[in-house]
Amino acid sequence: MSVFEGLRFRRVSSPIHRLDPRVKFFYVCVLFVITIMFGGTINNPELLPLIVLFFIQIPFVLAAGVKREWARSMRGAAFLVAFIFAFNFIFRYIYGNYESFALLLEYSFAMALRFLVLVESFSIFFLTTSPDHLGLALEQTHVPYEFCFAFTTAVRFVPVLAEEAQTIMDAQKARGLELERGNFIKRIKNYIPLLIPLIVNAIRRSLELAEAMESRAWGATEKRTNLYVLTLKNSDYILVVLSVLMLILAVYVRLLPPIPPLTVLLHI
Repeated sequence: MSVFEGLRFRRVSSPIHRLDPRVKFFYVCVLFVITIMFGGTINNPELLPLIVLFFIQIPFVLAAGVKREWARSMRGAAFLVAFIFAFNFIFRYIYGNYESFALLLEYSFAMALRFLVLVESFSIFFLTTSPDHLGLALEQTHVPYEFCFAFTTAVRFVPVLAEEAQTIMDAQKARGLELERGNFIKRIKNYIPLLIPLIVNAIRRSLELAEAMESRAWGATEKRTNLYVLTLKNSDYILVVLSVLMLILAVYVRLLPPIPPLTVLLHI
């Protein structure tokens, strides 16, 4: 559940928190496009660009002051990263036509690191972006308010439900429930006592939210006003320029001959 800690906003006074949500989302989209562009093939994996993309985001984490939460989300994603690595390695080992074992390892690691880079970028975005400002940014980009409200509500409730699931899990373990013992089917059945109270709490919370919305006359008027209006500052324009330059550089590198694998550069 710790991976969902990367979706919970942390109120910290930092330059990254003060950036416009629209600009940060544009930066995340640029990273998403660049990450998808690289990865290579099984005989020519492009691990080096993905390593650069991973480390290029660490200054944002340090400037935002969310190192602990970011590290927790990375640890939470470790299981999926290991699964992606193992799946690619085993599948390609059995059915792939690879030139060397080192290239197979590098390709599997590149696929896992690609996922980790995506988790890292979105974790930074949600850790430093308030749901209120995110909803306001969506409204100012002329997205219908119903979709804005649904999206921001989901962003708010995902970490809350994850925390409730962890609480229920701890309570059931204290009552003698063993989640780690037994075969795969047995472990799945052991999670049924966790899902039922979690679903009940989610339904109860949704009913409370519906009653609160009705008592405040939600949707009574189509013309909504906001206390704050988001405006772009100099730091926002700087991030936009840096994002565009990163995208141009990535496209330029993509058009060049393929990047040699690390196994070739290191003569492994």
